[in-house]
Parts: sequence; structure tokens; C-alpha cells
Amino acid sequence: MSFEQINSFGNLRHLITLEGLHKSHVELIIERARRYLTAVGEPPPRADTLRGQTVANLFFEASTRTRASFEIAAKRLSADVLNLDVNMSSRAKGESIIDTIFTLEAMQVDIFVVRDAGPGIPEMIARQVAPHVCVLNAGESDISHPTQGLLDLMTIMLHKGDPGKLTVAIVGDIRHSRVARSAHRALSTCGVGELRLTGPAELLPDDHEFAGAVRATDLAEGIAGADVVMALRLQKERFVQLSEIPDPQEYFRRYGLTEDRLGVAKADAIVMHPGPMNRGVEIESAVADGPRSVIREQVTNGLAIRMAVLELVHVHVRRARGERR
Repeated sequence: MSFEQINSFGNLRHLITLEGLHKSHVELIIERARRYLTAVGEPPPRADTLRGQTVANLFFEASTRTRASFEIAAKRLSADVLNLDVNMSSRAKGESIIDTIFTLEAMQVDIFVVRDAGPGIPEMIARQVAPHVCVLNAGESDISHPTQGLLDLMTIMLHKGDPGKLTVAIVGDIRHSRVARSAHRALSTCGVGELRLTGPAELLPDDHEFAGAVRATDLAEGIAGADVVMALRLQKERFVQLSEIPDPQEYFRRYGLTEDRLGVAKADAIVMHPGPMNRGVEIESAVADGPRSVIREQVTNGLAIRMAVLELVHVHVRRARGERR
């Protein structure tokens, strides 16, 4: 980690990557998040934790669930929330992103939630904001999506307990997936028993990535005996890279999760997907909506994780403001 995400008091200031965070930091975030858990369909409890603070959601890449999750999380904690419309922003007119940040800082924004298709943007912002301001990465290129990694780890732990005793299989386009990279980091930090990466050879990552993971191009081999099976969304443009899989139908035939194919996983295996799902491509509806699926719980847990992260960084904002006074 090339910059400090933890401030001098040991509190979380930024969350740009899970790399460099200790197991104790990850466990603290999950412990805080569990206090905000509710049953699917029930609103999380409200709190006044962020009253008087302003959270700006800067999504320069399209998002529905992550943006909505951060917005609801901030509002549940009583923050003032600004959602910047990328199509109407000054950046679309040629203004640099840093000038946009400085302008919003002058409007007393305390926490920036940033998603961008380019690499390095959240860290660049974190290096230049005022001392009391915090930056949260809501998705960066194909590199990092830390709150997604945390919510996936939390979901696994709630259902399966100690990751050190588990086999986790990720299926799909791992090469281009920030979800897979953050899941790998979160699971590795907590000592996962075995992580398997399964998909077409062209969509598996380079050999130097995902240290310790087992790779497979055959679905049955990749998920055999797995405790957790996570499918990843496959974007349509990837088919031009696949020499033996010309269309979604062939991908589903070879890598789609069906009830029959999950028969080689453990009988109590859970099925995950970060969404949005392409039903009939990565996963069939009978699995997505079936008893093994925890996909909706992932969404609920994501809201709790984001509330926990906002709660933790607000401590830095309060303390830094006090130091300035």
C-alpha cells in the first residue's frame, strides 16, 4: 500500500483497496456491519452518526446497486448526500476531476464516494484532499472494489463460518473482474482454505495474479466439493476474445450454473453473484432464486458494510475537524 488508509490514530480514513489492511481491520468492519443487518426486505436501523456531514457520490461510471447502496447507507446515518450526475457534471465539459473535487470541498463535502473506469483515480483524489476529508473507492477499473470484497466475505462468514476451513470457487470472467480481485484479497487476508478460479482460459488472470489460487477451465473440476460458488457477470464484448465460445448460449452450456452442475459441489454449498445477473448466461433462474442462493442477502449485507465503513471514517472527520480548530 503506497499511501496511508489508516490515520495516525489507527482509525480508517480512506478505503481505496483491501491490500494492506490487516485481518483485524477487516474483522472490525464486518463486526460493525453486523449491527446494521436486517432481514431481506426490512430497512436497516437509522442512526445520527453522520449528522452534519456531507457525502458526495461521484460515479463517473454507470452504477445502480452500488450507488444506491452508498446513498441509502449515508442517509440511514443522517448524512447530507449529494449525487453528482456524470452527464451533467463539469468534468463532462472538460474540467479536471481534481478541480471538481476542490470545488465540492469548498462546499464542505466531507466524504467522497468515487467510481471511475480509469485506474488510480480514487488514490489520486485521496492524496490531494484536505486533511479531514475521506475517500471511498466504489469501483476502480478492473482493479478494486473493496466494499464488494467485504460484503462477499461477510456473506460467506455468516453462512459458512471460518474461511480457513472453506473452498471457494469463482466462475467466469476473472481476468477483467475487480469483484474477483477484491474477493481474493478479502479471503486471503482472512486465510481462505482454498480459492479456485474457473473459466475459459482467455478469461483467467495472468499467472502472477491471485497468489495461491487454483485454476481450472472445466466447470465440474472447478466447483467439485466447493463450499461457496460465486458466478461473475460476463459482458457481451468478451465473446470476441473467446476462441471456442462464440455466444452466450455456448457459454451457458459450458460454464452456466445449473442445479445439475452444482451437484458436484457440497450439498450445502451457497451460490453467490455480485449482480447484475445475466440469467441463462452465468446462472439459471432455478439456481438464482433457489434455496442455495444468497444473492439477495449479498445486497442486504452490502448496505450494512457501507454503513459500517461510513461510520468508521466519520471518526476521522470529527477528529480532524477538532484538530483544525
